[in-house]
Amino acid sequence: MKWISKNKKPLLLCIIIIIFIAGILDIKYEGLFFQLLPESIQNRLADIFK
Repeated sequence: MKWISKNKKPLLLCIIIIIFIAGILDIKYEGLFFQLLPESIQNRLADIFK
């Protein structure tokens, strides 16, 4: 726990980067988050990632 309290900013940055990459991959492979979006946005994103 001491390591986490000393390195909060780098740890937070790593978590944000991992979430961002997971979101991009979800959209690319039409995962759960992608399916929750409205159909018009899905079509635009599908065109971008094809």
